[in-house]
Amino acid sequence: MRVAIDATPLTLSSGGLRRYTLELSVALAENFPQDEFFLVSDQAFRMPHTMPLNLRRGGGPTNPAERRWWLWGLDRELHRLGARLFHGTDFAVPYLPRRPSVLTLHDLSPWMDAAWHSDADRVRQRTPLLIGLGLASMIVTPTEAVRKQVIERFRTHPDRIRAIPHAAATSFRPVAAPPAPPFFLYAGTLEPRKNIGGLLAAWRQVRQLYPVDLVLAGRRRSDFAQLSSEPGLQIIGEVSDERLAELLAGTLAFVYPSFYEGFGLPVLEAMQCGACVITSRDPAISEVAAGAAIQAGSHAELVQAMSSIAAHPDLAGPWRERALRRAREFSWRRTAQLTREVYEQALRR
Repeated sequence: MRVAIDATPLTLSSGGLRRYTLELSVALAENFPQDEFFLVSDQAFRMPHTMPLNLRRGGGPTNPAERRWWLWGLDRELHRLGARLFHGTDFAVPYLPRRPSVLTLHDLSPWMDAAWHSDADRVRQRTPLLIGLGLASMIVTPTEAVRKQVIERFRTHPDRIRAIPHAAATSFRPVAAPPAPPFFLYAGTLEPRKNIGGLLAAWRQVRQLYPVDLVLAGRRRSDFAQLSSEPGLQIIGEVSDERLAELLAGTLAFVYPSFYEGFGLPVLEAMQCGACVITSRDPAISEVAAGAAIQAGSHAELVQAMSSIAAHPDLAGPWRERALRRAREFSWRRTAQLTREVYEQALRR
């Protein structure tokens, strides 16, 4: 099978979309060496540092007409590559249904609160049409929670949608923690949906009683206001996976009080490092954590959870063990195998 995969998320420096596209494309190529996989986009992107020989870069627009990528250019490139199927990893598939396609619908956040995505008008308008017109042969969601939401919102037949979980990269594993004062950690994109304001408010209350810092790691999206410095708050920006694993090893707890997630990959990455996790009661996160994280459904519960761990760090021990056990149930190999099954379903359609 020859498959083209949308590489546009690889133009990002970090985040769940980039991680999904990168890890999935490499895992597909490694686990299905008889197939060929091409990463394609109308934008410049970085290829994986190490990749199998059957994962290669495709082309982009070759003339002005092909700059209308989703209408003309992509279809022409798929024809040049001889691709039998296209996998849209970022809410889109070609407008001309000349071959089967698979659309990954990561979550419904663009349609839930306009303030969460200031620049998502194109997705909000385009994706429902692609789904409604049947231009996507099959749809993939990262959790059953999102699958049910898609069926309900877009009135999509359940047979067209498959929930396939993501996984954490192998670089996330328990490591030795460098000495550091007590701190809580948030890692992920700094954006409105992640409830950073709620996290800061809860931490400030906890800090009145316990000398614990808060470390924020991750890329700040342009629609998220610049945070002011204050005692105990460390805003460190993007870090390598290796550095993040060290932070997760040393933190009192990884705190991720997101309003809404499609999967919550940072939660799984933290669990795979053996961190104690405090998170929201979002349905997708609940599905991923499966009882292996402390969940807080309100501001008061978040303050209580953080205060308990700050006062009694030994309470984190059992949660670390549960997190490690749960994380072992996920792998990119399994994600690739299940995705390949969806490719077969799309071809049969």
